[in-house]
Amino acid sequence: MRSYLLLLVCASLYGSNFVLGSLLLQAFPALHLSAYRLAVSSVFLLVYLIVTRRWGQVTLRDAVYLIPYALVGMLLHQVSFFTGLRTVDATTASLVLSLSPICTALFARLFLKESFTLRMTIGSVVAFAGVFFVVVNGAGFMLRISSGIGWMLICMLAFSGSVILMKKLTERMDPLAATAYSTVLGCVAVLPVSLWSEPHAELPSYYGWWLALIGSALLIQGLCAIVWNAQIRKVGAATASLFLNLQPFVAMVSGYFILGTPVTYMQVAGSVLIVCGVILATFQRRSKGNAHADQLQMSVVKR
Repeated sequence: MRSYLLLLVCASLYGSNFVLGSLLLQAFPALHLSAYRLAVSSVFLLVYLIVTRRWGQVTLRDAVYLIPYALVGMLLHQVSFFTGLRTVDATTASLVLSLSPICTALFARLFLKESFTLRMTIGSVVAFAGVFFVVVNGAGFMLRISSGIGWMLICMLAFSGSVILMKKLTERMDPLAATAYSTVLGCVAVLPVSLWSEPHAELPSYYGWWLALIGSALLIQGLCAIVWNAQIRKVGAATASLFLNLQPFVAMVSGYFILGTPVTYMQVAGSVLIVCGVILATFQRRSKGNAHADQLQMSVVKR
């Protein structure tokens, strides 16, 4: 029960990250926000590695996966996430990103030769139908993908691709060490891009915004990652993955009460279809869940 409660808290915080990101974008430029949060989480993870003595030596063969992971899973993922949140609400963003388990399974089939069952196919169709409802959202069933949703789709694809890269990387390195090193590399990659694209950006002078940024980075990108990985080892990846389906619901509720984002019937219908589709596609019996353990264990570390 303690593990379930901790997983519930982590999933809720991951869902609230969409709303927190939308709030912080009111004070910070998108790329600067990404760089600063990566910097804070990098320091936290490196300190944790030193204290627990879990650091490891990085070889040239490790760098073959570590550098692409930093570019895709950190640079592209973070840039598209915060850029998309500037023009799309937190609820819609969370629903689009909830497709990541299915896209990860598709990538695993393409690049890792893992099986993609009929059940996963049916679940994928149901989930994508849910996204169609979310994207349409009362527009007379005309598919109009806005720039914000487009960025979120890129973010989702980058996230799914990074999971495959991390799976290969963790075959050689400790997962936490790989996450820490890739976070540092991601920060190094995002920072010059943010300075180049937004050289004259105005940063908030009110210390409360900075406390919110640091707190969210430490709590969501740092502490939650450690707690989540620890609990996965106790309850298993298949069971823990079910808690991730709470993220769209948390984003929808918190967005309504904190940001005043209206919730439409189309979004509710879409969220139900997405959650049902993802559960159908990704939930396996305990004996078959081990194939997804590595990918799900690392799937939320960098959020």
